[in-house]
Amino acid sequence: MMNEVIPWDEWTGLIVPFYPTTGRRGRQPVPVETMLRMYLLQVWFSLSDEGTEDAIYDSYAFRTFLGLDFTTVQVPDATTLLHFRHLIEEHDLGKAFLDAQTRFFADQGWIMRGGTVVDATIIAAPSSTKNAAGARDPEMHQTQKGNQWYFGMKAHTGVDAGTGYVHTVTVTAANEADILQAANLMRPDDEVGYADSGYQGVAKRPEITGDEQLSQIQWRVAARKGTLKQMHPHEQHLESRKASVRAKVEHPFLIVKRDFKFTKTRYRGLAKNHNLMQVLFTSANLLMRARAVAITEAAGR
Repeated sequence: MMNEVIPWDEWTGLIVPFYPTTGRRGRQPVPVETMLRMYLLQVWFSLSDEGTEDAIYDSYAFRTFLGLDFTTVQVPDATTLLHFRHLIEEHDLGKAFLDAQTRFFADQGWIMRGGTVVDATIIAAPSSTKNAAGARDPEMHQTQKGNQWYFGMKAHTGVDAGTGYVHTVTVTAANEADILQAANLMRPDDEVGYADSGYQGVAKRPEITGDEQLSQIQWRVAARKGTLKQMHPHEQHLESRKASVRAKVEHPFLIVKRDFKFTKTRYRGLAKNHNLMQVLFTSANLLMRARAVAITEAAGR
């Protein structure tokens, strides 16, 4: 499904300006698309560099996706994948993929625009200090949610309110309040913002009131549970309607954590993980689109 919906020519075109044209000692480099396909397999199946190489040898489906003929070529090794991944991170190509995909969806009329749903999800990070530095990742932090403590980071997303496709991703340490990223998740043409009760008071934030465009946004923030119980039935119905819009932000989170199995960070630092999250949510958008097309085609039969 993913093979059919990814714009391979466009994505490889974003990489080519930064990709080496010749290898060491004149050895020809692996084709860009082959490395991109290998990298995406690593992202979608939450594999290490070595684990990806091994999985390709073990899986016929992986080799088919890469288009490799073992009689003529070898699987790129883990070190080659490592260098390619660093190239993607260094040039912030995860954001380039997401921006390109958002533009394409907009051109096709698959994004309705005008409204954004904002939310955040906690991604755990290894808390072990059994490493060379003898310390936990300094850019990750501890936070409490309910009665449970978490150590890691937060992925903040801005989702198109009409379709549920992610258009903006930021990451912070887990202890940063969700509301502080709200302004960074809105689009220039957004007129309405949807958020859960954790964003109460967002319209009064200085970064919102001090911006000509953001200050015009109508914020539809969920009422707190204690307030909801005291509301008139009509107001409760309106809250339910708002909740049905906000629910769209949860679908990409579900795909990233369940389908792509990204429940714990693999890399240290926020920058590498930010790039990875942008690739993951771009992939989640494409998977949602592929499933929607499949359902439409099945209904038309």
